[in-house]
Amino acid sequence: MRILNLAGRLALAVADGAVDVETASGGRFAADVQAVYPQWAEFREWAAGFRGQPTTQIDENDLGAPVPRPPQVFAIGLNYREHAEEAGLDLPERPMVFTKFPASVTGPYDDITLPPGSVDFEVELVAVIGRRAEHVRVDEAWQHVAGLTVGQDLSERELQTAGPDPAQFNMGKSFAGFAPIGPCLVTPDEFRDPDDLELGCLLTGTQMQKARTGDMIFSIPQIIAFLSSVLPLLPGDLIFTGTPSGIGWAREPKRLLGPADELVTYVEGIGEMRHHFVTTAR
Repeated sequence: MRILNLAGRLALAVADGAVDVETASGGRFAADVQAVYPQWAEFREWAAGFRGQPTTQIDENDLGAPVPRPPQVFAIGLNYREHAEEAGLDLPERPMVFTKFPASVTGPYDDITLPPGSVDFEVELVAVIGRRAEHVRVDEAWQHVAGLTVGQDLSERELQTAGPDPAQFNMGKSFAGFAPIGPCLVTPDEFRDPDDLELGCLLTGTQMQKARTGDMIFSIPQIIAFLSSVLPLLPGDLIFTGTPSGIGWAREPKRLLGPADELVTYVEGIGEMRHHFVTTAR
């Protein structure tokens, strides 16, 4: 199952098009995309039995974030061995967690304003919670996942690394538009192996990052088990699961985002996002 934010309304992908969920369900489910996650089990049962035909075509210009207002946004640092090596840091013994504030979420094809500083790219697989999770075991964790989507953990490195310690990770990664996700949410059953997907990004046509999520140090179930041992995970929460090697900040010379760039971000079995960047007055 694939769900969409189509022109601000919850939609279900069907064949080569989509249906408006509020209309198709006779009002059982609201048009508000975010409202579906607290009803995820009920919605998934309805969608599995839906046999209608598409009523609209999918125009990528109408696609928004499939989770537009997440209650919480978690992100995992240093979750690929080669990324830890390029950063010159030891492998973590447990998931290294920071946050991106929910107001940083944007859609898969939006223009993003570059703040002053050094803005970097980080392709990530994003897990979306569909069922409240507290003290979840690793072998139960996938039962709490609504689906997966593509994400970018955009980062302004100068603010992120500003002292004194601790570094300003949360602020440097939470400018408006710095958490783009999309183009859809795909349920785990759609993948041959949701723990091993190719992901990557291209910057103005040049491949910058490419890896498989099977290379992660901590898998999605391990991350959910760790997070839920500390606090409840809520329906609609986002978990950015970490980025592989190839970031611009670690290159020599550095390759950072500029106003002429196009950033294409993809994950196998989900799709791709495309972003262009504009500058802001200093």
